[in-house]
Amino acid sequence: MKNTFGTAVSVTLFGESHGSEIGAVLDGLAPGLPVDEDFIRHQLSLRRPHGKISTARVEADEFRIVSGVFEGHTTGTPLCIIIPNTNTRSGDYSKGLPRPGHADYTAECKYHGFQDYRGGGHFSGRLTAALVAVGAIAISALRRNGITIGTHISSLAGIPDRPFEDIEADLETLDDLLFPVLSTRAGEAMQAAIEQAAAEGDSVGGVLETAVTGLPAGVGEPWFDTVEGVLAHALFGIPAIKGVEFGDGFGFSELRGSEANDPLRVVGGKVVTSTNRNGGINGGITNGMPLLFRCAVKPTPSIFRDQESVDLSTMKNDILSLKGRHDPAIIHRARVVVDSVTAITLCDLLATRFGTDFPV
Repeated sequence: MKNTFGTAVSVTLFGESHGSEIGAVLDGLAPGLPVDEDFIRHQLSLRRPHGKISTARVEADEFRIVSGVFEGHTTGTPLCIIIPNTNTRSGDYSKGLPRPGHADYTAECKYHGFQDYRGGGHFSGRLTAALVAVGAIAISALRRNGITIGTHISSLAGIPDRPFEDIEADLETLDDLLFPVLSTRAGEAMQAAIEQAAAEGDSVGGVLETAVTGLPAGVGEPWFDTVEGVLAHALFGIPAIKGVEFGDGFGFSELRGSEANDPLRVVGGKVVTSTNRNGGINGGITNGMPLLFRCAVKPTPSIFRDQESVDLSTMKNDILSLKGRHDPAIIHRARVVVDSVTAITLCDLLATRFGTDFPV
């Protein structure tokens, strides 16, 4: 029963959607890192529901740092953040009929009926708030070392955003957007598609595209702890992520080697590539170019349409009519979760490469 990820820098996640509190422990950070609680609040606000395109369950996310921070800086010991759950309606959930697309049935198989099923329990996206809280500290540490992370909605319900162009400028633009797109027109069309799906009792998914600038070359291990492998491991821990690709990803299957290779050259005394189809990684190791990857986010499985299920107490087929408060799309809220998990993972990779005092 493992809920911890990472080697040199690790994160442990705990709590349930309708339990009293959720939280995370971040261990392995160097001592002396500034901890900006206002920035943590800002990051949590990017994940919080807003308007018609999100769930009506809105939590205040009034977090408490209970260890690992003293006088505004990390101590180097395990850092624990706890967030209360205050806006729950457990009566909306029934253990009898597992919800299609959720972990209800698989949790029953693994935990033999002892799991907390309310609101998805330990499998709920609610727990990502804790990841965002500790991820904010990792993001701040990376920024102090010139490493910047940002994510936009590359597509939603088949509606495309424009791709990254001037990556550093685009990342700055995305910083404070509640709906993270690079094209205002695309964003309006996407939000209309979400509202339409909600009106029909349905949901939509999409693709998130992430860029990381400022990473030094030489980070990552060959074979089994490649940058792609470690990041994918962490990213697949985020609920609803069903695909991860780096650089051109599956697009490489349609190219020749002469098109797929990124030519090397020297610019200003630094080795760079003239294209970046490989997304800043060769042989599982960073090459100094921007790290680029995409995550497929499935439609929210909680929909207000009758769905086929089974009554586990009688082992007979049944129909599920969902109750509760649910998102018609989670992709816009998931972007800050992707940023946070990416930051934690990169801190781990960097500490593995340079020692646990990096980043400082």
